[in-house]
Amino acid sequence: MLDTVLLIVFSMIGLSLLLNLWRLIIGPSVPDRILALDTMYINVIALIILYSISMGTGLYFEAALLIAMLGFISTVAVCKYLLRGDIIE
Repeated sequence: MLDTVLLIVFSMIGLSLLLNLWRLIIGPSVPDRILALDTMYINVIALIILYSISMGTGLYFEAALLIAMLGFISTVAVCKYLLRGDIIE
């Protein structure tokens, strides 16, 4: 039962990654592209955690945490650059 659910969730998150990529490429404005990239980070974290669950190990949770931190910091930096034109004051 768990294998079937994991396969369905893997395919759904893969589809959402493709839709995010479409929004990233075709997005009408820069904030739309930033949000698409931020959502892609979240989807990649979900994929890593699902892969960890399917393998039965907790080894990949640290990698997911690292990607989450880098994704948050990069989103804040890009937004700050768009608002002020400078990252470091």
